[in-house]
Amino acid sequence: MPATTSRLLTLLSLLQTRRDWPGAILAERLDISHRTVRRDVERLREMGYSIHSSMGPDGGYRLDAGSELPPLLFDDDQAIALVIALGSVAASGADIGEAALRALTTVRQVMPSRLRHRLDAFAFTVMAPPTAMAGSGAPAVAPEVLLELSAAVRAREVLRFDYANAHSGAFAGAANASTGADRVHGIASAREPSADATPQPDAPPAPRRVQPHHLVTSSGRWYLVGWDLDRDDWRTFRADRISPRTPRGSRFVPREIPGGDVAEYVAARFKGSSEANRWPCMGTVILNLSAAEVAPFAADGVVEDLGPGRCSLELGSWSYRALAASLGRFDAAIEVLRPPN
Repeated sequence: MPATTSRLLTLLSLLQTRRDWPGAILAERLDISHRTVRRDVERLREMGYSIHSSMGPDGGYRLDAGSELPPLLFDDDQAIALVIALGSVAASGADIGEAALRALTTVRQVMPSRLRHRLDAFAFTVMAPPTAMAGSGAPAVAPEVLLELSAAVRAREVLRFDYANAHSGAFAGAANASTGADRVHGIASAREPSADATPQPDAPPAPRRVQPHHLVTSSGRWYLVGWDLDRDDWRTFRADRISPRTPRGSRFVPREIPGGDVAEYVAARFKGSSEANRWPCMGTVILNLSAAEVAPFAADGVVEDLGPGRCSLELGSWSYRALAASLGRFDAAIEVLRPPN
């Protein structure tokens, strides 16, 4: 039975990846006979999946959209990804958060114990839920990496990992220079030099040694916030660049995050601030556009309706030049209120 279930799951996954599958190719991919393919297709139909079959030499199978939701089959990676996605939505405060929480509870109840125990220990902080615009370009992070990072946070054990170069994707050592973009965002770079490191051209890259404190997600991106033992300071690492090493290090006593709130701390780093969660350069203008036209593109700015075809916008950025560029994209007449010059 386990072999049959696994084969059905693989067959269903194949049918979902393309519109039409010739029976001969399915039999070859699954290493089974044509007769077994027909039997497995019938089993999926009995479970509620609408599968269309065509006859002839080029005949095959196509998975159609059904009128009712059939039983769903997931492999381990799919189940983990589903739980992580549902947990992100449930914790974000979105309108569908309650429904996501119910779905998460349902999935957990039918999940194998080997996965349920691991996912029960999975905890993270949601700063902003993913959106179609912000989340579309977010780099993928393997579920196993997220589970390992969360487990290290929960166990309070020093985490050792390689940190990939932002440009090449290769793992960089401790002797390289930091990128400007990572400095602006307050994100640790694979090229960040150690305070006491001496360049060794032929030596393998040294892994980062970090006391992990929080796993954070913002707009579809994942970050690890921790105390870097070699830099003796707080760092925020992009999870998609982390490759954990085993075993982990010794246990540690957690430190208090600066300001006491991890979401506020990370948000401040995103804005280039080392203290308060605010942009270093702020400005307020009046635009000859309606509030409804400006609001979808104001990001974290504050829009106030001033009547037909007019609104005020308070916006921040890393520099006044960047702020001017952000305001210029509205392509409308602008009256500057603050700052005066």
